Amino acid sequence: MRALVAPMCLALAACATAPAPADPELSSLGKHEVTAELVEIPGPFPANDLYNYAFVFKYRVRQVHRGSVPAGEILVGHYNPRKARAAAADEESGKIGGRLEQFRAGDVHRMALEEPLDHHWIGGIIDKYFEQKGTRYWAVWTNPASR
Repeated sequence: MRALVAPMCLALAACATAPAPADPELSSLGKHEVTAELVEIPGPFPANDLYNYAFVFKYRVRQVHRGSVPAGEILVGHYNPRKARAAAADEESGKIGGRLEQFRAGDVHRMALEEPLDHHWIGGIIDKYFEQKGTRYWAVWTNPASR
């Protein structure tokens, strides 16, 4: 019996620490790939029953996996943020998606990004940071990440 317990404990420990499965979309879409903390959601999301829009969020970059994104805070536009990322894409947005279900300040996301936002989305943009200079990124793929 003891001979079975040790291998079972090792197998359970390996499962508990296994990383999230690789997402080929994250590593292939967009020019950049980052892990970043959602610092702020600047107000409630408007209804999108009349038109689709991108909503700009403030993130703090934790790690750059691919591309070149500056350290510190960045601004990222997400298409139709009321929807889970897997359900957000439509004929207007192009290929976007991910496993993120909802946006909450303080959560950490792993994202594939393009830049600048207005080269990838030509519809409505709600940017409450409009007075801040700098690049607005377009979120192509967004997954939850561990803290």
